[in-house]
Amino acid sequence: MKTTIELPDDLFVAAKRRAAEDRTTLRALVERGLRVQLRRPRPAARRAASPAIAWVTVAGGLPDGVNLADRAAMHDWLRTGR
Repeated sequence: MKTTIELPDDLFVAAKRRAAEDRTTLRALVERGLRVQLRRPRPAARRAASPAIAWVTVAGGLPDGVNLADRAAMHDWLRTGR
């Protein structure tokens, strides 16, 4: 995939120089750097917290005449408008 990134001039020059010294491409250098960074575990403080599940409960139950064991009857009940 192609993408465009903006780098400070000094970083770009240093990266091009390093790529030339290592006899590789800038693309390969950037790819290696990204892979190294993405393999590292994030510090606990920077990890996104998992959202808590908010359970919503209400009083009630099945309406009269609804039998979950009888699928056809349940569909009939839904089609008749209750």
